[in-house]
Amino acid sequence: MGEELAPAGPQPGLRERKKRETRRRISDIATGLFLTRGFDNVTIADVARTADVSVNTVFNYFKTKEDLFFDRQDEIIEQASREFRGRRPGEGAAALFRRRFFEGLDAGAYWTAFHEGSEAWTQTVRDSPALTARQREIGRRAQDHLADLIAEDTGAGPDDIAPRTAAAMIFAVQTVLIEQIADRKRAGETLQEMREDVYAAAARAFDLLEHGLGDYAARPATGNRTATGN
Repeated sequence: MGEELAPAGPQPGLRERKKRETRRRISDIATGLFLTRGFDNVTIADVARTADVSVNTVFNYFKTKEDLFFDRQDEIIEQASREFRGRRPGEGAAALFRRRFFEGLDAGAYWTAFHEGSEAWTQTVRDSPALTARQREIGRRAQDHLADLIAEDTGAGPDDIAPRTAAAMIFAVQTVLIEQIADRKRAGETLQEMREDVYAAAARAFDLLEHGLGDYAARPATGNRTATGN
């Protein structure tokens, strides 16, 4: 990989960098506890004690316990919109997110679940109603944000259903693929064992997204039947 470029603009000062480091340290410690013991079995006091900080310090950085687990939720909410803004000339929304999903698989990106340890993360979420609800909220906010951006970019009117439909379909395809990967990981499959199927499933799902359902799942036509008496 190439050398990472420093972000443009003024860099944070020492105090701000220390605050960020403290925030990340507390979150990392909390996540380790949640994955090991289960989210509902860990208290804020447990996190503070393990991180060697006060409970008030934890709340200074995180408003809720769920924020400790989903410490990157703002990034997740912004991700799809940021990618949409950076799409290539002539690249449609479906093609963009197809390309980005395959790039995520290739890189073992955390948001694809196609990486080692993803089963522990997904199981922790599924075991906690609070985390499950927060994950749905994050997904809804990200989807709404993308829909608003699509509407703005395409000049869609307030009654045009297309932007929200497009955003919903994009998120639905990605969610189904990610959940399938997570389920197979939880069942004990290795990344190598499922790799071919994962890529094939992603291609199939995005084909449907790009080209539409059409006559998919149409009921087979019945042949002509000759009436017979009894």
